[in-house]
Amino acid sequence: MTIDEILKSTGGVIHCGAHRMNDNVDRAFCSDLMSDVLTLGCQDILLITGLANVQAIRTAEMADISHILFVRDKTISAEMLQLATENDMVLAQCKSSMFKVAGQLYSAGLDPVY
Repeated sequence: MTIDEILKSTGGVIHCGAHRMNDNVDRAFCSDLMSDVLTLGCQDILLITGLANVQAIRTAEMADISHILFVRDKTISAEMLQLATENDMVLAQCKSSMFKVAGQLYSAGLDPVY
């Protein structure tokens, strides 16, 4: 599933990495616990989180995750955008809950990590 398809399915908007709209994502993982994110051993995944701070960006960088969707209409700060831009990441945001987004993407054919 491409980032463009993910945004259409969730009503999301992109804030950083628009040049990567055609990137393919194979799986998604939902978590607000960044320690859980660090245990993942997958490539080409989408991190779905409500933890909107610089630590989420740094954790994704350490876990080689380039695509993050922030849920619950969380605000993406200028510092988060700067760090994501430096790391060539996609940052997107939507208004829906994590539960709803996970269901929408699963129904659209995106596989879970577990």
